[in-house]
Amino acid sequence: MRLHELVRESARRDPTALAVAGPDASLTYGELDAEADRLAHALAATGVRRGDRVALWLDKSARAVVATQAVLRLGAAYVPVDPLSPVERAVHLVRDCAPRAVVTTPERLRTLELNGVEVPAPGPGPEGTPPPLPEPEGTADDLAYILYTSGSTGVPKGVCLSHRNALAFVGWAAAELEAVPGDRFANHAPFHFDLSVLDLYVAFHAGASVHLIPQETAYAPRLLVEFLLGRRITVWYSVPSALILMARDGGLLDTRPTALRALLFAGEPYPVTHLRGLREHLAGVRMLNLYGPTETNVCTFHEVGEVPKDQTLPVPIGRACSGDRVWAVRQDGGVAGPGEEGELVVEGPTVMLGYWGAPPQAGPYATGDRVVLREDGEYDFLGRSDGQVKIRGYRVEIGEIEAALQAHPAVGDAAVVVTGSGIDARLVAYLVPSGTERPNLLEIKRHCAAVLPRHMIVDAVRHVEELPRTPNGKVHRRLLAAEAR
Repeated sequence: MRLHELVRESARRDPTALAVAGPDASLTYGELDAEADRLAHALAATGVRRGDRVALWLDKSARAVVATQAVLRLGAAYVPVDPLSPVERAVHLVRDCAPRAVVTTPERLRTLELNGVEVPAPGPGPEGTPPPLPEPEGTADDLAYILYTSGSTGVPKGVCLSHRNALAFVGWAAAELEAVPGDRFANHAPFHFDLSVLDLYVAFHAGASVHLIPQETAYAPRLLVEFLLGRRITVWYSVPSALILMARDGGLLDTRPTALRALLFAGEPYPVTHLRGLREHLAGVRMLNLYGPTETNVCTFHEVGEVPKDQTLPVPIGRACSGDRVWAVRQDGGVAGPGEEGELVVEGPTVMLGYWGAPPQAGPYATGDRVVLREDGEYDFLGRSDGQVKIRGYRVEIGEIEAALQAHPAVGDAAVVVTGSGIDARLVAYLVPSGTERPNLLEIKRHCAAVLPRHMIVDAVRHVEELPRTPNGKVHRRLLAAEAR
């Protein structure tokens, strides 16, 4: 089984069932199947074959979903590019993945050409009903898609996922949710964010429909609540930040989404004071806290029951799922027992093939996340062991932001810290000048916006003569974070 077969199977079962409802169009399974075949023929005409990559620089839309399916039908892999990212970053990602073709708009294609990236774009494909495509050669271990994440060296890293990686999670999630054709999945996450894998492929697995939330309304709380109610969504999956906004500013706690039966969240800890109110309001709705870095997709889960009044810590990230095995390794290399802290390690079918352009992943994947094993066998999340943070669920390497800041001609050195958490998280930059100039916040934001996505642009700037150091010479980030509060 490979990912593109999910749509084919659902189209054979009921071609008239709604598959995708997007801001540009709605498609039944029969229409999605035919449109994917049509675009696949056009891509094949540009030379796309098994093992190639195809970059998708598109806004979130039904057309983008068609493109993912078309690429997979040729045995190739798709690479979604953030449509809101700066041009320089988007161009870098397209160039880095060395695609055989790109599916994008005419304007973005011209942008690539102006930046020296010559990649063909497919034509419209055959008219009428396209001829059937032969099933591509290959196995479930072939590369299916590449998701780029923030990199600690200042350069985004491409996480390579196979069909088997994705389907191990999709199959588990479909069974756990008992997904059926009548379900209506909301898609809040952009396609370059791994949360979208559940929305799309669990829906396709069940023959259900997926309803795309436009990117520009992803953090408009009242519009999100209207979407939830108006589309009669049965399964919602997003980062906690979006749900907090919906409850606090969107009127979610004043409504009864009667169709909703499952609410899932991931990407960052859910502040327990916010979660408690939502849990009490949606008493009959299943709530699942899903955990896993892009490199493993979801590898643990916890079902949220009653949240006691005296609970102050976030709910656990839970126990292993998706066929994976997880354990924690103490600093001395031993396996952590109950009550002991360690770094979470994952082994199993969801672990990535590796990073694009790097050697294949060998053996278990060390997440870099610190956890503690509870007496009940579940894990509590404690934090990161490196410079990685989460902003509205997005993985952010502090080193990438600092590298961008240090490229400013007036900046001699830079350090970035995070204050607050969840929806209130802010990035504060401490800048050491290279001369007499002191660039203000607006100038720094403009500089960062040219190379970084919006969620990585700093919220505040503070100028210092030098950065505080620990005895071993490292930047004293805890001191800076304390000062930034």
